[in-house]
Amino acid sequence: MTNSSVAIDVNHLKKSFRVRRKSGFWKGLVSPVYDTVDAVRDLSFTVQKGERVAFVGPNGAGKSTTIKMLSGILHPTSGHVAINGFTPWIDRKKMAYQIGTVFGQRSQLWYHLPAGDTFELLSYAYDMDRGTFQSRMTDLVDKFDAGHLIEKPVRQLSLGERMRCEIIASLLHRPSVLFLDEPTVGLDVVSKGVIRDLVKAASEEDGTTVLLTSHDTGDMERVCDRVIVIDHGQLVTDQKVKDLRTGYIREKIVTLAMKAPEIALDIAGIRMVEKKPHHLKLAIDTRQISVEYVLQTAMQASSLDDITVEDPPTEDIIKAIYSGVKSEAKRSV
Repeated sequence: MTNSSVAIDVNHLKKSFRVRRKSGFWKGLVSPVYDTVDAVRDLSFTVQKGERVAFVGPNGAGKSTTIKMLSGILHPTSGHVAINGFTPWIDRKKMAYQIGTVFGQRSQLWYHLPAGDTFELLSYAYDMDRGTFQSRMTDLVDKFDAGHLIEKPVRQLSLGERMRCEIIASLLHRPSVLFLDEPTVGLDVVSKGVIRDLVKAASEEDGTTVLLTSHDTGDMERVCDRVIVIDHGQLVTDQKVKDLRTGYIREKIVTLAMKAPEIALDIAGIRMVEKKPHHLKLAIDTRQISVEYVLQTAMQASSLDDITVEDPPTEDIIKAIYSGVKSEAKRSV
């Protein structure tokens, strides 16, 4: 029996590819040899309706392969997936009305036509009546501030402008599940912030479930509440973003604005990040030394104008997770 509160249900998913082994030209032509490569291995997770989940991992981890199986583009080697109760590679037509997809490297907009024309074509593909389509398009165009964009040929749009139109196209039919594969790749900082805020706001308003893959941890922090980390096609960790930060933080970043031009802090467990006159930025390993002890030592050496204590960037935390996985793999050999 399907749980009505679950939007995405993945059970023991596996995808293997046959890859031709490199060899000499004639040998490869006459008797090619193939290796089997597992892109996804025994992957299981669930996503509740309305959740926004980051799906992250290094290059080659299996993120895009998984998204393609969830959206019905690829058939798995084994395992099962249900999207709102539908099996993607079996119920493709029915499921098409349930999902929206945005692939940062692949456009669904017609390159030489205005984005508005693609929206019109999609309204027929999704059997939308004229009134519903006009109302929905007007609403999304207003929210995404895209009124001045949809009449331009897509080829004339900047990457950030095109991504706004891509997301409008994916949300046009009110999908209950939205797959975003690297939606901010190649965008400038401002455009990334706009896309992140728009996706989160649209999800909150419509209750859309979001599964987002990205190498940019800013996407994860600004859009999602939960993160699934995979490596070599296998689950590494699955937890709330805030819990991920708490569980893997081993350092604190301390910035000191000092009266004295410089001070000496020869203490084990401190790593110098930045040093300027009247300014120090330190990484403190809290397993070796407390932040309080470092601050007391600094105040004995000089009066301080300002003190800032921060957690390290989420990107560093993700790297720490990968390092831990590699270390475990080495120990098990």
